[in-house]
Amino acid sequence: MTSTARCSFLPAAVAAMLASFSALAADWQANEIVKTYSISGTTPIELYEEIGAKGPLLGGSSRAIAYTSFDLKWRRDYRPQPDGSCMLVSALPFMTITYNLPKPAKALPEPTARLWTRFIDGMTAHEKVHGQHMRDMVDRILDTTTGLTVPDDPGCRKIREEIKKPLIAASEEQRRKSRDFDRVEMSKGGNVHKLILDLVNRR
Repeated sequence: MTSTARCSFLPAAVAAMLASFSALAADWQANEIVKTYSISGTTPIELYEEIGAKGPLLGGSSRAIAYTSFDLKWRRDYRPQPDGSCMLVSALPFMTITYNLPKPAKALPEPTARLWTRFIDGMTAHEKVHGQHMRDMVDRILDTTTGLTVPDDPGCRKIREEIKKPLIAASEEQRRKSRDFDRVEMSKGGNVHKLILDLVNRR
């Protein structure tokens, strides 16, 4: 009778625990940091040339106008199960998203100030989309790993290798989405292309 009561209790307890941790994970929030690099100039052309000289390096000597990166850590709770399997009963992400954007070193005269505000607002919105792609990645990891169970793993060792598969898949999807987004935005007629033209060609 004791054994029967135990077997009926554990699944319910695990289900309740998973529901509790799932609710907690669903409320996770990324920490956002905005960093800037200083550029000089009083005209749109001068500012854009400074971006070309000082923008974030993206592999080799290629520079970007802006760049978004993230740091991601996890608190995971792996639990051996009565049947000898191991379950990931909870995963709580701690993510910091960092936006790196250009900032004029001094106050700008008109009409440069107005043009710059429109340009940097547009670039910030662009980078925020990359930030959302990173959040989406974390949500996918939560969806595909929480509750994952690996049989014959009483020491919860196999599951740590098994969990790498959905992590890699989510990371690859995030990079693909970001590449596809940049390809559209930076192509001729794309949003970033228009922002650049509006900055340097308007008077």
